[in-house]
Formats: sequence, C-alpha cells, structure tokens
Amino acid sequence: MADPGALSILVVDDEPLAVERMQLLLARCENVRLAGTAFEGHAALRLVEALSPDVVLLDIAMPGMDGIDVARSLAALPKSPVVIFVTAFDSFAVAAFEVEAVDYLMKPVDPERLRRALDRARAHLEKGRSDGGAGEVQQYLEEFWASDQTGLVRISVQDIDKVTAERDYMRLHVGKRSWLVHHSMSKLEEGLDPSRFVRLHRSAIARRDFVTGLRRDDSGSWYARLADETEQKIGRLYLQNARSLAGR
Repeated sequence: MADPGALSILVVDDEPLAVERMQLLLARCENVRLAGTAFEGHAALRLVEALSPDVVLLDIAMPGMDGIDVARSLAALPKSPVVIFVTAFDSFAVAAFEVEAVDYLMKPVDPERLRRALDRARAHLEKGRSDGGAGEVQQYLEEFWASDQTGLVRISVQDIDKVTAERDYMRLHVGKRSWLVHHSMSKLEEGLDPSRFVRLHRSAIARRDFVTGLRRDDSGSWYARLADETEQKIGRLYLQNARSLAGR
C-alpha cells in the first residue's frame, strides 16, 4: 500500500525512454509515489486535473505545447502543483525562473540532484500549507549548465565570482575560467539571491564577498576592487548597491 503522506509525482516527457529512466530514479527515492505519466502537454494538464499530483517533473522541449506553456497553465489553476523542469538544454533556466519552477534539472538526471530537488518541492509545499496558501516562496537559481568543447558543464551559482555582459550573452566567471550562457542581465539579476550577489553596473554583477574594496577617482567615479585584482566601474544607478556592501 502506498504511503498516503508520500509526495505524488506526475512525469511529463515526450521521450518514452526518458520517462522510463525517471521512473527508475523515483523508485530509488524515499517517500514518493508515481501518480502517472504523460507524453505531451495537453495530456499532462488533463492528468493534473484528474490526479492532483504534488509535483510535476516536466520536460521543456516537447512538440506542440512545450513545458513552459504547460507551467503557465498550471500556475493558473486554483491548486497548482510544484513544477520541476527536467531538460537537456541549459538555455531555459531564466524562463523556468519566470514561471516559478522550484528547480531545474539537466538530463541525464543525477540521482542525488533529483533527491535535492524533491526536498525543495517538499519545503515549498510545507511553506504553502503553513501560510494557508497565501504566501509565495522566493526561489533563486542554484546552478547553470554551459556548453564547452566536451559537452555541458554544471556551474554552481555559489562558485560564480562575477557575471559580465557580452551582447546577448552573459559570461560567468569562476576562478580563472569563464563560460557564456544565453540570458539577459536583468532576468539573471532577478534569479540571483541578492544576499549573495550585487549589481554594480548595467553589464556587471559580482558575488558580494568577491568585492574587496571601493574607491573613487579624481573625477568622482566609483570602482569596486575585486578579489581577482581587477576593478569594476560602478554605474551611477548602482552606486547605492555598492555602498550597501560597506553598510552605508
């Protein structure tokens, strides 16, 4: 008999092998049960209405109604399930944040990463119950996936030193290495925890503890000294952000 307190999960993916792999991964997780599976967006919506799952593990790149559209439709329901995106592409992370997905998993899904995502889903559901359904839980990006010569690289947000803009791309700097991801600076800023990152310029964000000092030049312009021994000019609109680092 299934545990009535188990997290009920609907798996949505247009690839049968991906659905099967997810079922195997879920079988290794504690306190979860598979509510059902769907292979396209419209069927997923019908099953959500019929089964009321707690969580939807949702592919994004599906023919017809894609995962982002499904998530938007789910958000309009009186009692919407928690959405965790599962995808082979890194370019949807900000879009996923915009539709308030609680997590974003890259294929092939790591079992431990899946367990952490389900823990976040539980925390989100518990928070909703304790708030009587009235409160919203602010979720921030935890990782990015970027392309390199060997495939895809997982970049933990906590390891990012700074972000700089390059036209339609953002460069994530981690130590002496960097990767390009396709995001806008404004959306990226919304997705990063402001207690950990600070916007310094229209084209630059830095991790707060990566800023080692502030200086003003003879013309009155301000610069942030960074731990990599470089300096970032501070834009006028972001001067107060920089001053907040010094408690001013």
